Amino acid sequence: MKFTVADILDQLHSSGIISIVELEQRLGLFTKIEKQQLSITISALTQIGILRETDEGIERVSNDHIVEAQLRCSSKCFCFALRDDGEEDIYIRDYQVNHAWNGDRVFVKIIRDGGRKRSPEGEIICILERQSTSFIGQLERRKDKLVAIPLDDRILSVIDLIEEPKFDLDLSQQIIAEIKIDRYALAQLPAQGHVVRVLNIKGNVASDRELLIAKYALPHHQPLPHFVLNTPISKHRYDLTEQTVILWKGFDSVDNLSLPGITIQSTAPFSGGTSIRLWIHAPLIAERVELNTTLDLLLRKRANALFVMGEFVPLLTRNLAEDSEFKVGKTQSAISVALDLSTEGELIHYRFFNSLIRPTIELNSRILSAFRYRKPETQSFSHPFTVAKDYLNEIDQLFALASQLRRRRLAIGSVDLDFPDLPINALGDQCLSKPTEAHNGWMISTSCIQPFGLLREFLQVAHSALGHYLSTLGLPCIYSANEAADPAAINEVAKTAAGINVTCRLNEDGNVSSLQEMVIDFAATDRVRVLNQQLKAIIPGITLSSQPKPNIVSGGYMAYANWTCGSLHYADIFNQYILSWLLGKTHPKLYGSDNSLAIADGNKYRELLKTIVNESDLLSTFYDLINANLVNCLESRSLFAADLLADGVALAQARAAESLLGHVLTGVITCVQSYGFFVEIPPFNLEGLVHVSSFKDDWYEYHPKQNRLVGRKHHRAYILSHKVNVRIQTIEAIHDQIDLVVVNPDSSLRLYDKGESLP
Repeated sequence: MKFTVADILDQLHSSGIISIVELEQRLGLFTKIEKQQLSITISALTQIGILRETDEGIERVSNDHIVEAQLRCSSKCFCFALRDDGEEDIYIRDYQVNHAWNGDRVFVKIIRDGGRKRSPEGEIICILERQSTSFIGQLERRKDKLVAIPLDDRILSVIDLIEEPKFDLDLSQQIIAEIKIDRYALAQLPAQGHVVRVLNIKGNVASDRELLIAKYALPHHQPLPHFVLNTPISKHRYDLTEQTVILWKGFDSVDNLSLPGITIQSTAPFSGGTSIRLWIHAPLIAERVELNTTLDLLLRKRANALFVMGEFVPLLTRNLAEDSEFKVGKTQSAISVALDLSTEGELIHYRFFNSLIRPTIELNSRILSAFRYRKPETQSFSHPFTVAKDYLNEIDQLFALASQLRRRRLAIGSVDLDFPDLPINALGDQCLSKPTEAHNGWMISTSCIQPFGLLREFLQVAHSALGHYLSTLGLPCIYSANEAADPAAINEVAKTAAGINVTCRLNEDGNVSSLQEMVIDFAATDRVRVLNQQLKAIIPGITLSSQPKPNIVSGGYMAYANWTCGSLHYADIFNQYILSWLLGKTHPKLYGSDNSLAIADGNKYRELLKTIVNESDLLSTFYDLINANLVNCLESRSLFAADLLADGVALAQARAAESLLGHVLTGVITCVQSYGFFVEIPPFNLEGLVHVSSFKDDWYEYHPKQNRLVGRKHHRAYILSHKVNVRIQTIEAIHDQIDLVVVNPDSSLRLYDKGESLP
């Protein structure tokens, strides 16, 4: 069909009634068959209580027992519906999944409320939107019928192939193919599809990249059309071309990436002490792309720039990226914010501008390294730094400010975790930290000479300023939120640490004082890697929201709105639309520092907003998009991007380790379960499983509280964080499955006396 159920509901977000004719026009339905399909869909949604038909048209029905969610399944057939409203996840039994697949957006009817130790249960009554229309699977012949078994074991289905491929298949060998779905399973009818292409599973990096492209149904080989862009408005722009604007090149091989520029200045003292003025200049995308045009809808659908096995897949079209990218020495339009900060990094005032800038210099890691490690009071500089020697003072100030902002962020509750870079050439820039954190609820510890490690500290203040600005005015906005970790979960990690003889500082109540203190305690041990993995599992990730909420990872700001990196995330572009619209409707003098929104009464600005709203109907379009599930769609795409990134890293690690097949290595136990334990082995930080069935010397019992397996007879123990010698027995890269066996256990394991009690 030309539309999905989600498309229909997106047009029915308001409380009003919409006529069938108007709905057909909005969905672009013109043929008789398309209109019949819409009529059937509306009738079905009416029967299950989602819509109501009247003489004037149709309207959405509110029902507290029917909720929108995204389905998440495990390979063990455990499925949960992750609710859009953030409430407790709903457990879906296998016979109530009703042909939905992992990642699909669904309507769930709650059939049993949750209890103290029980999740609510539900039944999927409608599939709003399929996550993907294709997948990769293994071809098999069953009862003279060719079928495809999805490699993703979270897809609980087998697909009948409706036609034989037009090429010879040797089914005695493992054949992996890209499968296009022609019909999803319906009632007693099985799913059907056809083979698009056979994939090479034992190839090079390019072949592995094709595997990921097929798995995630990326339109990678479809060239984007050349769209005609709008010209930014030239009048009423502040001329900042005399400023020293510093650009940051954090990637080695990614070109045409539109990222912000930075200016730092000293300002006059204020009542609480001296201050620093930090300017953030964001590439202007909103004025070049009109809202709700074909190009805007394309960017909205793509949602994020991606990395596929080290190859960068841009969000922006080529001409948009080239047009908006800042270039040294070229005068360009921007949206800028002036941030007045105290010497402790606290935001005092802010002002937004439409501006003109002329970037002065671009810094990369080589230049920053030459600056950072130069000899004190030297008059000569190494070659990489000669181009930047005239800006020594500005760079020195930026280093100091970034350090202060980081200290302030960590003091408030943010966490930096240390994970070493992977020595895998195939991943390239994918291993580097990004200028903004889009998914993890923690930051990766970076070197002080990593450009994006500095840039991200500056951007967090700019994003908090816009979040405060739009939330105070009550304007629509896509906020970035990150909750604090559950104190009970933090204490459980502290107990795990105590079980491997790592002590954490506790307060008078016997609880962990702060997450940051725990990170510091872990960093002082030789088991920091394993314990950081435990912390990763309990720190909530970043989510998108239409309402302002705290963002702990970025410094605890109560309203946080990304807007400076539109080349990476569509949420930034949307927020830039609102900011650009607002700046175009108000005179710049209203944003003087004396009347800064950061300190002034918001009522005065709400009065101003009433005047603006009365003069424009674009604001209603912003609200319509927010109400039409835009935030949830972008959140879903963010999870999609995170899964793709993780799969790419896992595949690259497995490929890199294939040369070590059969070798004996010393690894560290990172997780212990009843069925065995996982070992991380160098040099690629690859995790493999030692299954209990591989032990022939004893029967091993699982002690969950102590995170260990202990043999009944010989009392050998496999303990979290301990080193163990293992042989890599098998590597199945496309399944992300690495099997290990223990070698020479007597030389690497602790033995317990029969009378010794386990700690």
